[in-house]
Amino acid sequence: MPFPRASTALSRFTILDLTRVRSGPTCVRQLADWGANVIKIETPPHLEKGEGPGGPRDNADFQNLHRNKRSVTLDLKSPQGLAAFKRLVEKADVVVENFRPDVKDRLGIDYESLKKVNKRIVLASISGFGQDGPYRDRPGFDQIAQGMGGLMSITGEPGRGPMRVGIPVADLCAGLFCALGIQTALLEREVSGEGQWVNTSLLQAQIFMLDFQAARWLQQQEVAGQAGNDHPTTIPTGVFKTADGYINIAAAGQVIWERLCNAIGAPELIANPDFKTNSLRSKNRAACNAVIAEKTAHKTSAEWIALFEKAGVPSGPIYSIDQVFADEQVKHLKMAWDAKKPNGETQVFVGQPFALSRTPSKIAATPPKQGEHTDEVLKEFGFADAEIAALHDAKAV
Repeated sequence: MPFPRASTALSRFTILDLTRVRSGPTCVRQLADWGANVIKIETPPHLEKGEGPGGPRDNADFQNLHRNKRSVTLDLKSPQGLAAFKRLVEKADVVVENFRPDVKDRLGIDYESLKKVNKRIVLASISGFGQDGPYRDRPGFDQIAQGMGGLMSITGEPGRGPMRVGIPVADLCAGLFCALGIQTALLEREVSGEGQWVNTSLLQAQIFMLDFQAARWLQQQEVAGQAGNDHPTTIPTGVFKTADGYINIAAAGQVIWERLCNAIGAPELIANPDFKTNSLRSKNRAACNAVIAEKTAHKTSAEWIALFEKAGVPSGPIYSIDQVFADEQVKHLKMAWDAKKPNGETQVFVGQPFALSRTPSKIAATPPKQGEHTDEVLKEFGFADAEIAALHDAKAV
């Protein structure tokens, strides 16, 4: 029975996945969820020392990263395993790896080597700091990239010291940018007939995600600092206490500021000389926020959100993660995807953040066991039974 695909959108592409931990698996998950034939190549169990990279295989994090893939075990350090891998490369479209930059060279799976096997191959690499340069050989970790990429200097409350973001944003963005790079290279290949090397890093991804904060420095020489829950340039945008919790209010621009003043029953604020323009509201941020907070404390979050919606003032609740998935709009968007495990149990995954009208995505297969599809995949790539048996005998799989 053919392996089920998550979508038909990318079903013509075969991906060899050498990645581990998070950034690389995030990249490959994006391709797997849109139907690519993803073959996760793992170290044979007898060669692992302790727990595999990425933590226990049955934890929620690992499971969410590795859906819609098949698993093959290959020892790339053995001549037999490396030869088998290169036979897979002959028929594949993409190889993805996030080793330290020197590892692929030592293994003989760098782009120049793979191109000799298949000129159409796309090699995609994710590193901590780039494939060359003075930091090339440093190990990459998300929090290190958050710090070096400037994010921690603008996150958190003023005067409280640097603060990491609550998700591995550098890892995740590097993975997503790598997936975008792969798709760009595959589109270009339709014209040139040749593959190429796609590479990104956690540091590059994090700096790119600074976006307007980076542009403020590059174009205006403004060094952004921490602003806590306040928007750094648009005032008042931030968190305000209500009678039963907190809400976000985003009063961007003069028109919405005036709507906000009327909605909270304080139209006199419109003419207040301290708050008449955005630059004055920014200068007098603390006083402006205090006046609004005094008003919002007298109604519940739900009452304010309903009132602001009617008045045309952007606002919203501040959810815990369980509340996120209980929200009616989130349910409507189907951001939690159910799938059946082989034993019949239901497993729930985080859904894709975009939809295609004709070729939708789904969880077609829950994460594989280590090496579950080794023989199946090798046969699909033309290995004879005797060749597969020889790989087992050599402990190369």
